[in-house]
Amino acid sequence: MSDKTILVWFRNDLRVNDNEILLEATRKADKVLPVYIFDPYYFETTEAGVPKTGNIRAKFLIESVANLRQNLQSLGGDLIVRIGDPAELIPQLAQEYHVNEVYHHREVSFEETAISEKLEAALWKIKLNLKHFIGHTLYHKEDLPFPIKDIPDSFAVFKKKVERDSDVRPSVQAPENIILPENAEPGEIPTLQQLGLEEPIADTRAKFSFIGGETAGNEQLQRYINNALAAMGSKPARNGMHTSISGISPWLAMGCLSPRQVYWSVMQHFHHNNNPLVLELLWRDYFRFMFKKHGSTKFFKAEGFKTEAPETATKQGELFENWKQGATGNAAVDAAMTELNNTGFINNYSRQTLAAYLIKELKVDWTQGALYFESVLIDYSPASNWGNWIFVAGVGNDPRENKYFDTSKLGTEYKDDYLALWLSHTKDVA
Repeated sequence: MSDKTILVWFRNDLRVNDNEILLEATRKADKVLPVYIFDPYYFETTEAGVPKTGNIRAKFLIESVANLRQNLQSLGGDLIVRIGDPAELIPQLAQEYHVNEVYHHREVSFEETAISEKLEAALWKIKLNLKHFIGHTLYHKEDLPFPIKDIPDSFAVFKKKVERDSDVRPSVQAPENIILPENAEPGEIPTLQQLGLEEPIADTRAKFSFIGGETAGNEQLQRYINNALAAMGSKPARNGMHTSISGISPWLAMGCLSPRQVYWSVMQHFHHNNNPLVLELLWRDYFRFMFKKHGSTKFFKAEGFKTEAPETATKQGELFENWKQGATGNAAVDAAMTELNNTGFINNYSRQTLAAYLIKELKVDWTQGALYFESVLIDYSPASNWGNWIFVAGVGNDPRENKYFDTSKLGTEYKDDYLALWLSHTKDVA
């Protein structure tokens, strides 16, 4: 009887721990072929005049892929890396290494879904199955207290029912070992230059230092928990964790950490649901499930779920360019945009400030802002980014009226030292 070989297609799940497709493949097959494809589509220039994946996130991605390779090698395996169209390359690899089945995690955005469907059709032609797994959410969809079509559109109602009636599944272990097909050619991980991007310049004003990969992600998570414990005098908190920003969202977005890993790490030290990290994970789930419920295409259109798009001004290009460059004349907006442009990361309040100013004050098409965030955010995730933007624009699916963004108060939470730091003319770089 011939050996069974399963190809594991990594996308936004760049980890060996709590990765069901990898563990399942090692249990069901004699040999496993882990594959990552750098798809040129994700490095094309968008309507916003910027690469779909900017250099800060691309650097983080390259580091994450390299770390995944190291972690697979420590288990006896390796990572096969190629550049090109997955629908062409994966069937080629499948035939070259006599693969019997292909595993991957299901996505929810229409672009990622279209790529999966294109691959599925290509594999079907060579009589191979693409098996879909669910692994990007904290709560498994089968454990929700309602079917996808009946998920509440209100986040508050969703949160209340899920926390009351659903349980988070335990994380799954990493495989004990991985056996590669013979003569597997790992391939080179591309450089930023090969992807058409320049090396980003590190800015010493940045609050976080982001290094891609599962190893660094676990270190950041542990650092945050240790800081939270220290802030509470090492005693379990009654009212939630210390509310400083965790900084783990880039690793969550790239799948270097799973939501379940983060949740159970938090629960090990803080026995309650009322903490910022769990709330962040619930928001991530909510947006992904909304994409699943409504279909993602509405979230990318200017009119969204309404009959018409928000009002827009003339001179769109000039207003948008000033906003992008942090040259609007509004100190809070310009400081936050400068931080974003130089580090790839800003807190959620700043993201909403920038979005509200672009939409409500400048009256620029909100989809341009969302496309720009897609390029520059190091923690970009389609559902969270576009879900947040459509909500601020007031054309989303949430039944509440959009009363949350009073632009007259924008920037009032920013401290003078923050404004001074990010509005300084001489950029402090390492």
